[in-house]
Amino acid sequence: MTAGQEAELRAMRRAIELAHRGPATGANPQVGCVLLTPDGEVLAEGWHRGAGTAHAEVDALAKLPAGAARGATAVVTLEPCNHTGRTGPCAVALIEAGIARVVYAVADPGRASRGGAERLRAAGVDVEQGLLADEVEAAIGDWLFTARSRRPRVTVKWASSLDGRAAAADGTSQWITGPAARTDVHRRRAAADAIAVGTGTVLADDPALTARDADGALLEQQPVPVVFGRRDVPADAALRRHPHELLQYEGRELAAALEDLAARGIRSLFVEGGPTLASAFLAAGLADELLVYLAPTLLGGAKLALGELGVPTISAAPRFAFTAVERLGDDVLLVAHRATPTTPTEGN
Repeated sequence: MTAGQEAELRAMRRAIELAHRGPATGANPQVGCVLLTPDGEVLAEGWHRGAGTAHAEVDALAKLPAGAARGATAVVTLEPCNHTGRTGPCAVALIEAGIARVVYAVADPGRASRGGAERLRAAGVDVEQGLLADEVEAAIGDWLFTARSRRPRVTVKWASSLDGRAAAADGTSQWITGPAARTDVHRRRAAADAIAVGTGTVLADDPALTARDADGALLEQQPVPVVFGRRDVPADAALRRHPHELLQYEGRELAAALEDLAARGIRSLFVEGGPTLASAFLAAGLADELLVYLAPTLLGGAKLALGELGVPTISAAPRFAFTAVERLGDDVLLVAHRATPTTPTEGN
């Protein structure tokens, strides 16, 4: 590895660190940028602070006097954008600043914003893609998924007995799993942008849909509550006291609802229940991750964790791949991801 390559590698690692300073939720990605002299010395750094603010490349350029970036290398986590929105195209800003080389990790999948690399090359800028791409893909995976598919990444969660029941014959379901499993659920709630249930669950259980610690205190990050179904959420429902405003969709058009959530900046959706809603997402092929909390008990009866999935024969059954098995107190968590992901649509 040459000295120049080592400098760019260090700069990309630093750009990833800088990217994490930006907001982890919302419509825009976390992006970091480091500007290097031809000798590999750091000229300036920048990162994106959220919608409407300067993009990472422009933020870095703004810290330099006019002409100071001429001949420099821009190392950036995401391909410089090629469109005018609330801010101008980063590709043009780099060209006008005299940047000689651009190294980026991951291509911009947006239908309107992609193409920055081609524009840079057309202006005579040396462009290289792929440095630490896997690390950047992991860091902004939810945003990339949403940009590529135009919907949030969907996690479907349920808790059940060993024989697949979510409740006893009389309908009681608290608590099938133990405290360690419930703590894990709340941690995952806090990591999601939004959390969803059906109106049946709202009316039967009056859930708060908040993320709480073991003592019941609200965690710092709270998912946006989403309800699917045509029935009204009561005025005195616990959801009405959620830190975020409730969003409700009829539930018949899941794909359209997910597209609307993506437009609102929701990148990840945690589907909490109940069986009807979970089954609807699975039947529609919209579940990307499954979290199955198994309690070492047997309940029998008709209160199944899942309902009809529209699977006529074994060959048509959706396939998932186990990615983790965790012991949580007396319970077991099975984590599975879709084995054969559906082809994503173009991002916007």
